[in-house]
Amino acid sequence: MSTPHKLRLGINIDHVATIRNARGGPHPDPLRAAHMAAKAGADGITLHLREDRRHIRDEDLETFIAEVKLPINLEMAATEEMLDIALRHPTHAVCIVPEKREERTTEGGLDVARLHNVIAPMVRQLTAAGRRVSLFIEPDPIQLAVAEAMGAAVVELHTGAYAEAALAGHHAEAQAILARLAEAARIGTARGLEVHAGHGLTFDNVGPVAAIPELHELNIGHFIIGEAIFIGLEAAICRMRHLMDEARA
Repeated sequence: MSTPHKLRLGINIDHVATIRNARGGPHPDPLRAAHMAAKAGADGITLHLREDRRHIRDEDLETFIAEVKLPINLEMAATEEMLDIALRHPTHAVCIVPEKREERTTEGGLDVARLHNVIAPMVRQLTAAGRRVSLFIEPDPIQLAVAEAMGAAVVELHTGAYAEAALAGHHAEAQAILARLAEAARIGTARGLEVHAGHGLTFDNVGPVAAIPELHELNIGHFIIGEAIFIGLEAAICRMRHLMDEARA
């Protein structure tokens, strides 16, 4: 029996920038958070350049590319403005995500089947430019099939519904969603996609997701940045890393 591969941990530092932006000054510095994440054992840094710049700003992206040694995963909406920015800034990966100005956070996966004609050309251009393209989708076989047909290298499965059901104590619903996530990871892997997952993951709910053997990476941000207020960023990341490794073992 083969040993399961190590599950990578990507840390999303957007909400460090959100706190900074609340006052308009330079503190807290998202770059410092990225360096601390690297020291704590993170495998990559994720950041989302939103249309309204509520998280990181354009100059942050340039600074991160120049100074962060870990792979950078740029989350972006499927817009011409963001495509142009992604093509001009050589990050390791680009994850195309749904985005609505009025939402507080990402509310679901990208409907790549419905938006095929918009997203497919972006996937081609980004891939040709050397980016590793990921699509943030629901754990749905149709979305996986379309992602493969578009030529995406990676899909990231939206775990928000699982996290919400678990938080509400709806055990049966959470288990049903977890089963769909596991099946989607198997289908995606069979289609030649590298499968990641993320959204709403916490110390309490990460274990069952991390135990899905086909997953290669989890991207976690809001919870870890929030927990850092109480126990420190390094301790929060180390704790999450331990729980992921424990579940995978």
